[in-house]
Amino acid sequence: MAATARAIQQFTELSEEECDARIRAAKAALGERLVILGHHYQREEVYRHADYTGDSLKLSRMAASSNAEFIVFCGVHFMAEVADILSRPEQVSILPDLAAGCSMADMANLAKVERAWRELSEVLDPDEQVTPVTYINSAADLKAFCGRHGGIVCTSTNARHVLEWSFARRGKVLFFPDQHLGRNTGYRMGIPLDQMVVWDFNQPLGGLTVEQIRTAKMILWKGFCSVHQMFKPQHIDQFLARFPDAKVISHPECSFEVCEKSDYVGSTEYIINTVTESASGTRWLVGTELNLVQRLHERHQHQGKSVHFMSPTVCMCSTMFRVDPQHLLWTLENLVQGNVVNRIRVPEHEAREARLALERMFEVL
Repeated sequence: MAATARAIQQFTELSEEECDARIRAAKAALGERLVILGHHYQREEVYRHADYTGDSLKLSRMAASSNAEFIVFCGVHFMAEVADILSRPEQVSILPDLAAGCSMADMANLAKVERAWRELSEVLDPDEQVTPVTYINSAADLKAFCGRHGGIVCTSTNARHVLEWSFARRGKVLFFPDQHLGRNTGYRMGIPLDQMVVWDFNQPLGGLTVEQIRTAKMILWKGFCSVHQMFKPQHIDQFLARFPDAKVISHPECSFEVCEKSDYVGSTEYIINTVTESASGTRWLVGTELNLVQRLHERHQHQGKSVHFMSPTVCMCSTMFRVDPQHLLWTLENLVQGNVVNRIRVPEHEAREARLALERMFEVL
């Protein structure tokens, strides 16, 4: 890591203009051997260089179907892992900055989930009664855990369909790592709040009683997205007091209270499409990451649409922000010179089981 830091040091003092020009030159030199993926939450200076933009799963599938040899994922670690899992053996998945992780994904690790599974087995037979469901915002080894235990992966777009599939097979769901996506989706499926309990991974038996586990339909991992937890119900109330005709749209990683006060709740792609398809002159309050909200405002302001960030406090995803133009340039110029840096490679046995959980999700769609 120290050698990497020293290697990148020479790029840190480049002007934005020079960095931008050299990225374009490296892209041109690599041609069709390269595809750059840009997640919606990336900063604009990086986002503009992406060949494909979108959410994490969509991007991985597009890259896997491309002819590119090198997949450079401008996102976070679990996204580059999914790209590696779904891509062909000859394709190489790369993350420009290895420090770009996901705090929510880190709240559920394999050791904690396996311990939860063992503790659940003291109360019931989890392999007969519980479907493990992991949000795509999770490490590859947790996707593999779901693969070998009859479980599945979900996204914020397809969570309802995945839960329907899960309940058709077993009576309960262990949902990780984001409790809010699980709760918001389950509630809209008609599951009462008192049948959705939170598993505190720092407490014996998740901090639950035997009776709570037996009567619960959903066991929600005590995980969350720090960005989406910045949004509060009072932010909506204060905004609507000023603009009563405004529409409120939130990501399902937001709290239950925020989603209940929202006119629309859905994935990043859903938010983009809903704002895009709305009538001219519409005003929107949006509960999701700042870079995306700013991009939506700039894209649609000429139509008289106003797109506002829900929180009065700036709260971009700090780990997404780790990927900057300097790291992207360093990555690309190394590829031009024949050096692969920051490769993300999921062990084959792990990738095989993770792929199984992902394939189950694809069959649901």
